[in-house]
Amino acid sequence: MRFDSTEQRERMVERQVAARGIRDPDVIRAMREVPRDEFVPPALAEFAYDDTPLPIAADQTISQPYIVALMADALELEPGDKVLEIGTGSGYAAAVLARIAAQVFTVERHETLCTPARARFAELGIENVHVRCGDGTKGWLEEAPFDAIAVTAGGPAVPQSLAGGLPAIVRRQRRQDVEQLTFRSSAADHSTTTRFAQPRGLNTR
Repeated sequence: MRFDSTEQRERMVERQVAARGIRDPDVIRAMREVPRDEFVPPALAEFAYDDTPLPIAADQTISQPYIVALMADALELEPGDKVLEIGTGSGYAAAVLARIAAQVFTVERHETLCTPARARFAELGIENVHVRCGDGTKGWLEEAPFDAIAVTAGGPAVPQSLAGGLPAIVRRQRRQDVEQLTFRSSAADHSTTTRFAQPRGLNTR
């Protein structure tokens, strides 16, 4: 029997998302609806709704819930939008975006992440997320153009071939204990930083 995380999700949204200024009703709804416990390793399920990133396969992490909400909010998505995500990870961010946008195309270079993510979407009945295993910097050219790009892999700048003309791009970068989100929109470029705790289950390097 699947664990019912409704109460934990409500508490997470109230204390970690809405309390920090996220007001977009679509983002709030998406964060309430997507079960984060389905996207973390079973051994860490009890921490799924804590205000912290968690380790996943391939030495990667699933971002803390607020970061996912902040990225989704910054993209200012409309119901008919098509989104490219670079860095699928566990699939949690893509699942949240898919509750707002029409289609999400997500690319992950680690086979040990993209294959389980694809299976996870199928198991949860999420049909508007499409997963590709490969180099995210090459995008998904046959599905272009996109209405927004979310770069969740924390890599270098978005290649101009992907960025040109897009109304909204959000890029995540992590340096030591600081996570920085860079937003680019048709109106302006800006960035914000947030400090996060050492992910649970990881030894300090």
